[in-house]
Amino acid sequence: MTVTTALYDVPGPQTRRRHRLYGVAATVVILAIIAWAVFLLIDTGQFSARKWTPFAYQGIQELLLEGLLNTLKAFAIAAVLSLVLGAVLAAGRLSDHAPVRWVSTLLVEFFRAMPVLVMIFFIYVALRAEPLYALVAGLTLYNGSVLAEVFRAGVHSVDRGQREAAYALGMRKTQVMTHVLVPQAVRAMLPTIISQLVVALKDTSLGFLITYEEFLHAGKLIASNLDYDLPFIPVVLIISPVYIGMCMVLSWCAYRVAKRQRKSLKTEAVDVNAPEPGTLLPGARQQR
Repeated sequence: MTVTTALYDVPGPQTRRRHRLYGVAATVVILAIIAWAVFLLIDTGQFSARKWTPFAYQGIQELLLEGLLNTLKAFAIAAVLSLVLGAVLAAGRLSDHAPVRWVSTLLVEFFRAMPVLVMIFFIYVALRAEPLYALVAGLTLYNGSVLAEVFRAGVHSVDRGQREAAYALGMRKTQVMTHVLVPQAVRAMLPTIISQLVVALKDTSLGFLITYEEFLHAGKLIASNLDYDLPFIPVVLIISPVYIGMCMVLSWCAYRVAKRQRKSLKTEAVDVNAPEPGTLLPGARQQR
């Protein structure tokens, strides 16, 4: 006998058997695809000792480590500058002054529509900037413009009554933004902010196109080595988990920050003293 709920019907015995069959079939298909891919890699000699020999040398390890540090360096600078630029452009878009709002909107829409690689190449070639500066500038302009829209949407997501109540208390607009709207909007914006920072982290790999010696550039140098039969697949198998791990660490940090905010004293419920009889207004009579 099936149990009916308000949201859905609990599956019966036949439906559960059918779902288990679907799960087993999907698992078999996925395992077959993985086995086929591994067979192709083995058949083409991608797991031969010769292709994996470079990673045993200290010089190759130092090259990869230096590239990883350069990637983190570019990402750290671009992330900070993107957050600052996004906050400035968002403040401009929320401004009460029309010229400031128009200029900010134009900058946001322009840099959002411009491909990141085009901006990086323009800054590197036309402005003759160093590879690190060109990469950071391109990432900052693009991600900062995207974050500006995230910040603006987050502020607008706060209930309108919060803004009206703050103005009713006599707060100025700056005080309303910094003390009322932004603290509440941060919790809603945090997942999107972290997602955009993950995009910035992955886009640092574009630096190898302008000869910036980041992680992917180091992998490219190893993969193009003829002495080891062009170990492209081994390089991918080494570099990809590192990028995935960095993105997972960034997401974990975001989760910890969000969890800490939920436990913050500013957001936790506080005990309120029981109401006590106060002084009566003139002319009022106390009720018994």
